[in-house]
Amino acid sequence: MKINWGTGIVIAFGLFMTFILYFVFEVQSNSKYDNDLVVEEYYKHDSHFQEEMKRIQDAHDLQQKPTVQFIEQGVKIVFPATFDADKIKGNVLLYRASNKKFDFNTPIALNNWGLLIPKNKLIKGQWKVDIEWQYEGKKYLTKEVIYVN
Repeated sequence: MKINWGTGIVIAFGLFMTFILYFVFEVQSNSKYDNDLVVEEYYKHDSHFQEEMKRIQDAHDLQQKPTVQFIEQGVKIVFPATFDADKIKGNVLLYRASNKKFDFNTPIALNNWGLLIPKNKLIKGQWKVDIEWQYEGKKYLTKEVIYVN
């Protein structure tokens, strides 16, 4: 049986469509490929976007800002010495864009001007750190990205 070039193109196109449909079905049905949104209740979160941007800008305008860094023991968050540690309230959200099962919140409880999140709570890879804090009634939001080795 002889196949001309037109028939070959139709067969190749049909095989390609079959492969794509199989791949889409596999990704949608297999729980290994988690297709969750980054944020639960996306539209509710989006309605507070302007307020969030104001808190980020307020934190950016500070002369001295909190620092976030990965050290041997874990993630170290240090607030400037100009702030009274007893007046800083809030929490720290660490989340993985790749898997929401690893996300967690930690309340801010400072000792020696810092907060240490132990390394054993973290897995290797990229983490997004959101520090939602307030000082003397003014709210701030600091966002950082760290890499855990």
